[in-house]
Amino acid sequence: MQPIPAATFRLPVRPPFDWEGVHAYLAARAIPGVEAARPGLYARTVAVDGRRGTLTVTMARGEALTAAVRLPGPAPDIAARVAGIFDLAADPAVIGAALSADPLMAGLVAARPGLRVPGAWDGFELAVRAILGQQVSVAAATRLAGRLVAAFGPPLGQDAAEPGLTHLFPSPEALAEADIALALNMPRARGAAIRALAAAAAAEPDLLAPGQGLAAATARLTALPGIGGWTAQYIAMRALREPDALPTGDIGLLRALADAGGRPSARDLEARSAAWRPWRAYAVLHLWAHDAARLAESPPRPSGARRAAKVIPEQGAGCGPAGAGAKVSA
Repeated sequence: MQPIPAATFRLPVRPPFDWEGVHAYLAARAIPGVEAARPGLYARTVAVDGRRGTLTVTMARGEALTAAVRLPGPAPDIAARVAGIFDLAADPAVIGAALSADPLMAGLVAARPGLRVPGAWDGFELAVRAILGQQVSVAAATRLAGRLVAAFGPPLGQDAAEPGLTHLFPSPEALAEADIALALNMPRARGAAIRALAAAAAAEPDLLAPGQGLAAATARLTALPGIGGWTAQYIAMRALREPDALPTGDIGLLRALADAGGRPSARDLEARSAAWRPWRAYAVLHLWAHDAARLAESPPRPSGARRAAKVIPEQGAGCGPAGAGAKVSA
């Protein structure tokens, strides 16, 4: 079967725009079968009103993104959803000026003036991925997500123009009764958490809808089994587009703020973050990027230390652009 012809549209970008940073973040977390990334391009499968297709996004000349969607019938909300993935509504000048009141953040903003908070095509997909990322690395979470899709995701049902796109992400209804722990060989409590999230999302369609407010949204999420503060804040930051979300216990954030006096506590981070309001989610991305850069520059640890690091999980570790050093990630 030949691929469906693409409908192409252009989305203006408010400069500066860190395409490389957003692309690297999404590429490191691309779910096998559902997402694909290669230099200059991000692609994924999509479903709109039961119709299945694919989407590709590239950076165009003239400060814009070009999106191409292959989907039977009209898709009037595609542009808005692409804009959410790449955080095109952000005003980097306003955000950068506010964060720069903190001297450390001023330097980070100057280094990455076009930074965005990567969003998500679908809130449920992002929330499931966040649970899968608890206490494992970014790479391990990606593999688990791929196995989940292979086990429970519906096939695309057409030849995709982009290699590697084969399945849609499973729906809440498909996962609500699934034996996820058995299929993925993972802790039963984590599988139960995904089932509980799926059941709640199926029963409450607005559970993962933006616009609820940070406190209300995270309260609903943490009421579900297996979702703590870090996971709820991460979901709020990326899926719910809450610009002030902050996972205060995140190891990567605390590590990024370490100085000659040592690493701050979660309480210290909470206090310091008051100066970053209402843009704390952007401070998070700056700090994760800063932490990843410092880790990349640090000397390699002895092999024994590397082996130990792989088996000692850190609750709430950072999720920098490529997940460097993260033990708990999404």
